[in-house]
Amino acid sequence: MHKKTSNSPVLDEQHAEFITQRVSILVASCNADRMPSLTRSFGCRVSPDRCTVTLFLSVPRSESLLRDLRAGGAIAVVFSRPSTHETLQLKGASASIVPIDVDDRARMRTYGESLADDIRQIGWQEPFVSALVTVLGEEAVGVSFTPNAAFVQTPGPAAGRRLEPNP
Repeated sequence: MHKKTSNSPVLDEQHAEFITQRVSILVASCNADRMPSLTRSFGCRVSPDRCTVTLFLSVPRSESLLRDLRAGGAIAVVFSRPSTHETLQLKGASASIVPIDVDDRARMRTYGESLADDIRQIGWQEPFVSALVTVLGEEAVGVSFTPNAAFVQTPGPAAGRRLEPNP
């Protein structure tokens, strides 16, 4: 079993690429009373060493989640490709709210186009497809975290299996 050390990523290159395109990204945390908060992410970037993931969130649509993360809540993120149901889950003990830059805005647009392409493949049509990515113009922030666990969540017999990265 792969054991994460402080400098070893839980994501291999293939999984790091998977989470950046053609996936629906849902982010969760909870408050001190264990009340959950959930929001949709509009893309992400993975650091070159694959140790940090930064998610892009709409500020107006993510108030509860951002509040919970600022208070020290743990983070869980699900990345699921609608056309195949291939799904990964990442977990982290905490997260930091960070500003995004012009390159991140470009990543958000590319991500939105790739997700729209994927859901069109399975028959989703306008105006739903456009509505899903229109948030890209809203005020946005990044949420950076170091994944400390990753799980395969694709439906089937391997669902829930801890991800074993290929270095």
